[in-house]
Amino acid sequence: MTEHILFLTGKLAEKQLRNILEKMQPEFSYTVHQLGLKVAALMTADMIARRLTDTFSADRILVPGRCRGDLDALSQTLGLPVERGPEELKDLPLYFGKEAHKPDLNRYSVKIFAEIVDAPNISVEEVVKRARYYKKNGADVIDIGCLPSTDFPHMEDIIQALKQEDFIVSIDSLDNNDLLRGGKAGADYLLSLHESSLWIADEVAATPILIPERHEDLASLDRAIKVMQAKNRAFIVDPILDPLHFGFTQSIVRYHEVRKNHPDIEMMLGVGNITELTHADTLGMNTLLLGICSELNINAILATEVSKHACRAIKEADLARRIMFAAKEHEMLPKHINPGLMALHETAPFPYSLEEIRELAGQIKDPSFRIQTSPEGLHIFNRDGFHSATDPFDLYPKLHVENDGGHAFYLGVELARAEIAWQLGKRFSQDQPLNWGCASDHAEPTVDLHTFKPAGTTLQKNK
Repeated sequence: MTEHILFLTGKLAEKQLRNILEKMQPEFSYTVHQLGLKVAALMTADMIARRLTDTFSADRILVPGRCRGDLDALSQTLGLPVERGPEELKDLPLYFGKEAHKPDLNRYSVKIFAEIVDAPNISVEEVVKRARYYKKNGADVIDIGCLPSTDFPHMEDIIQALKQEDFIVSIDSLDNNDLLRGGKAGADYLLSLHESSLWIADEVAATPILIPERHEDLASLDRAIKVMQAKNRAFIVDPILDPLHFGFTQSIVRYHEVRKNHPDIEMMLGVGNITELTHADTLGMNTLLLGICSELNINAILATEVSKHACRAIKEADLARRIMFAAKEHEMLPKHINPGLMALHETAPFPYSLEEIRELAGQIKDPSFRIQTSPEGLHIFNRDGFHSATDPFDLYPKLHVENDGGHAFYLGVELARAEIAWQLGKRFSQDQPLNWGCASDHAEPTVDLHTFKPAGTTLQKNK
């Protein structure tokens, strides 16, 4: 049976919505109903409950993406599902294309080891606090980093405190005594053992991460692997990822060679040597490195957030591993799965051309300003005029808000957002914060910007 969808919209968007649906030639049937307001973005759940008297035998209702209010409560009132569509009508075909095969991002194969690199110098309480933060952002294992020639008297206390909160813990050191102490204290993993220190694995139950005896000595790594396999012990192999210009490309080859020689062993990739030691945004690095992990079946990474520019590395790696898992499972490119890894740019930053924006402006009969962006720049318009610029300061003399401080402040905020979006190639939606993907915590504005304009308007011009 064909699904029937009721699309609710406003006067200004009705014609465009009908045209888009007609061109889509959807497999579902539909009714477009104009709810009696000009601007669809001003629609609310309460308004729908008051004004909608006929659901047109629909199986579900799609409302504008910026519709505010409790849609779950509205669904219960109307007795059928009510969902938000995309914020921009032009995204409607993509919205329905994604609905049919939206990948599940709840699944992943890569474990994230999040290292607290300076554990000997901070308190037990601070370690536990950081561990909670890392876990919240996606870490599976909390790695306790030791420091060379640094006393660590409270190592056991840290491990026990973390275990009491059900954290999985690894101890990370180049010193055999640290590793032995950590294993005996209850650590689940040891980073790292090599051929000469394998005896530590006989003393503790922790799973060792194996590295070459010397940096590029894969023969020693092979021998260590054989020893652990003969003992039927679990282990993870880390051939060591080197920084750029210090062997990075060769180390990738090394990982490939180890995987080719040992198709079934567990492996680890230390992504921090790239994210920490390269001054560039870490989102792309994490995405590419997690893609390499996906191709080589590497199911563990060691990640850090030491440098200020790497302050979201755990969160980025978490999303990247989920996207790569979905792409691999569905045998698809890692495109159009989730936009969270695109902080600076977007696939469709400008939903409307300058000509279309001018056409919309010609239909405006009220004094409320609308702000849009196109490849040409920023555009602000109402019934009294249409103004364009690439610098918001050029627009100020034309807006006549000199005597309305609150209104001018609101305009400044919105035009600044529009300028940033235009410069970077991001989507700008008036009254909405810019979307920075997983590079931010998506904090909502601390001030309700609607207090700077009359309720129920897009942006009331001072007249």
